[in-house]
Amino acid sequence: MATLQSPTTSKSSKEIPEPQEIINQRDFKKIKIQEQRPIVALVLGSGGARGYAHIGVIEILEKSGIKPDFIVGTSAGSIVGSIYASGKSAQDLKDIALNLKAHDVRDLTLDLKGFFIGKKVENYINENVNNMQLQDLKIPMYVVATELKEGRKTVFNYGNTGQAVRASISIPSMFVPTKIRNEEFVDGGLVSPVPVETARDLGADIIIAVDILAQPIYTETSNVWGLFNQNINIMQKNIATTELKDADIVIRPDLREKNHIFDVKGREKTIQAGADAAVKELPTILKLYDVKNKWQHYDISKESIADTALN
Repeated sequence: MATLQSPTTSKSSKEIPEPQEIINQRDFKKIKIQEQRPIVALVLGSGGARGYAHIGVIEILEKSGIKPDFIVGTSAGSIVGSIYASGKSAQDLKDIALNLKAHDVRDLTLDLKGFFIGKKVENYINENVNNMQLQDLKIPMYVVATELKEGRKTVFNYGNTGQAVRASISIPSMFVPTKIRNEEFVDGGLVSPVPVETARDLGADIIIAVDILAQPIYTETSNVWGLFNQNINIMQKNIATTELKDADIVIRPDLREKNHIFDVKGREKTIQAGADAAVKELPTILKLYDVKNKWQHYDISKESIADTALN
């Protein structure tokens, strides 16, 4: 069982280098050829408090013996993904989630750029990954954020895990942008809410994507805050629809109810919703995943994987 650490800044976390985007740090295409097997990626999307559903999905995959070769996470997906990638089990993730307190991650500020600093989120993540850097995590982890000035997608895979996650979850106007090497970064969900394209570019052959985005049809629009949310929901849905076409499996938990991030009962329901959605897709996942055992009999191509899964 995981031990929830106090989110205080330690000497070791201060010494961790800032996040970076390093090309071909791990060459998955080369691994595929050398090991004669397809590369499996787990893509965890953005979605605020709905991110607890990722834990339920991981629980079912874990019980089924499915372990990804790497994880790509945006926003809420980067939180769950990074902690899981550090070696935590699904049960560990549950324990951490259900024990989360507001003071663990909230640091209010009067800054003109946002209400929250985000440093507590950074420290919380680093404590729960035992101050492991991104390149040292037990499952390779890729954190998607948005460079603010040019709106450029950035995929961090080296350096300070907590700081990368902090950048990925920094919702504009709510969080102060995260400054990394004189550049400001904000929520990765602005440019890639379910980062399937990144997973494919990295060399994934089988992509299991978890879409927890709020559905516009269920969004309350009778007030200013609701209208603000709806603007984001519509934008993210349109971006995600394009990316999700390239996923092999899409898991969509039924998350119509809006739960608060610190509502314990809501967390439990959301985790269960993730598990239920994963169970529904499990037969298809297992059929596709079984290609790993037949890989040597087929050409190394995505088309071969798809053909094998359907036969």
